[in-house]
Amino acid sequence: MTKIGVVGGGQLARMMIPAAINLGIDLQVFAEAEQSPASMATTLVGDFRDTSEVVNFSQNLDVLTFDHEHVPTEVLREVENTGVPVFPSADALTLTHNKIVMRERLEELGAPQPRWTVISEQTDRESALAEVGGFPCVAKKPVGGYDGKGVRVVESWSEIEDWLAEGSLLLEEKVPFTRELALLSARRPGGEWLSWTPVETRQKNGVCSEVIAPAPDLDPSTISQSTELAGAIAEGIGIVGVLAVEVFQLPDGSLVVNELAMRPHNSGHVFTELSQTSQFEQHLRAVADLPLGATDLLQPRGVMVNLFGGIKTDSKARAWTLAPEAKIHDYGKSPRPGRKVGHVVVVGADAESLLARAEEVRQAISASS
Repeated sequence: MTKIGVVGGGQLARMMIPAAINLGIDLQVFAEAEQSPASMATTLVGDFRDTSEVVNFSQNLDVLTFDHEHVPTEVLREVENTGVPVFPSADALTLTHNKIVMRERLEELGAPQPRWTVISEQTDRESALAEVGGFPCVAKKPVGGYDGKGVRVVESWSEIEDWLAEGSLLLEEKVPFTRELALLSARRPGGEWLSWTPVETRQKNGVCSEVIAPAPDLDPSTISQSTELAGAIAEGIGIVGVLAVEVFQLPDGSLVVNELAMRPHNSGHVFTELSQTSQFEQHLRAVADLPLGATDLLQPRGVMVNLFGGIKTDSKARAWTLAPEAKIHDYGKSPRPGRKVGHVVVVGADAESLLARAEEVRQAISASS
């Protein structure tokens, strides 16, 4: 039986467990805490920044993969040096560790991006500002930001003086986009690659709140652009596993890359119910070098809404009375304001009615939004 280790005991590892069972894979989880969402598959609790702990965890594995992208590159290289495959590789994950490195690599690949530059306290500010089209623009910390953290839309230098005192920043053009899309795909070590239909992501307070799949009003040009762009990036960086390319769609229909994620992604949760193959099964197939599963849709449409803060005790029965077709995914997390604690998926024919049904369930079970 193939043994796959997952660093991180969060909700993504949790949702890999049923896929692993169905594939006959022995899934082992290196968790940060005893009561993690993936505790039912946890075989070791430790510090993912400790090289010896991660190397020791990896020694009985056929492959190592991730629930998150925060494992230091030097730790991953030590695992690779022992002969255990790491997917995605340490080289690939450097693009998610540092946004400046990501921008540089995407530029090498010729991928469309917002105008960008790197600034520090020593930078000629007027020249830097001209490179990104002036204020307002977007400032990003190169390391550590996610879900809206470490990102600011700024209209003056005074708004980022505190960040500049800490080190270099990424400065980007504020793109006049019409909507945000996510392009999900997966790739095996030998190059086999498959994608899902592009999805539309809708944000609230910098965090994804709803996903609609397929993205409404997709025309052949957008589908073609999406397939070509996601495939070129996957091949260019040599990704093994699931890749999410988050893009802005501009008024003329063209796409520019905002972020990359090299693991199952929040925008792909809808495919657990909507696609013949979930992103969690596909990720395990890819890293285990098994043939990829079909990505055809089982229904015309699907929507996903995230649950934040907490889930009301004993509220699910009432929610299923309102919408028996809804699939409620509870991550088993303790409540905390703004925390992503679960999601709801509804599939069917009409996106707007599905969104309304999913929102009805979200309101019924959310302790806070």
